[in-house]
Amino acid sequence: MKLTEGEIDEVLKRTWDDQQLTRGERRALSQLVEEPAEMRLRVRRRAFEMAHAFVSAGHDVHGMSAGKAEVGKVLDWLEEVEKVLNESGGPESAHDVKASGGIRSEAHFSPRDNVVQRIAMAIDATRDSADLAVFTITDDRLSKPILRAHERGVKLRIVSDNDKANDRGSDIERFAHAGISVRIDRTPVHMHHKFAIFDGKLLLTGSYNWTRSANEENAENIVLTSDPELLRAFAVEFERCWGLGERY
Repeated sequence: MKLTEGEIDEVLKRTWDDQQLTRGERRALSQLVEEPAEMRLRVRRRAFEMAHAFVSAGHDVHGMSAGKAEVGKVLDWLEEVEKVLNESGGPESAHDVKASGGIRSEAHFSPRDNVVQRIAMAIDATRDSADLAVFTITDDRLSKPILRAHERGVKLRIVSDNDKANDRGSDIERFAHAGISVRIDRTPVHMHHKFAIFDGKLLLTGSYNWTRSANEENAENIVLTSDPELLRAFAVEFERCWGLGERY
């Protein structure tokens, strides 16, 4: 079944009214995506776009009356949509895998998956803390969610490469001036990491530089996972990089 973007929107809008999926809505969404993997990808992408637009703009993207709806409620809706897509996709899905022990992992690939949207949504979903070790950050579509997180009280720490910090378009100075804790490395090698830990529960890593070209011109990847052993390993590495860095 090949649906247009408008038809996908109609399906999602029916579940959006109260940011909850009824049993019937779950069944309808499941039937929509039970066959082609490409359909699951399109529905997932559109759901993330709707939720991200709501969070960043502060209002309902479809004009429905939402007032000051809690961000958490929108995120819960998104999680319910994700559950349906994962159940429909099965463990063979290339984009989402539910491993034993309830660990959830997902993979996204640029330029086809709009990776920047997924990273921005992860930042907007963060409630308490975020540690970012990123070689360079020049994409305002990611810088703005970082600044929004800081403004709502999220404890942020950013480590970046000293040679890239003053590049044209770099937002490192902007973050430091906003009051975010920023350090740059002072080692003989590049701080070439591209990973982030959100609320100590979600790891994002991969080849993806946080730049516009990474999203639109390069073949790149990100992986998000709740695997506790990987989270511990990357947390240790972040602390090592943080300890070797100096305040920007």
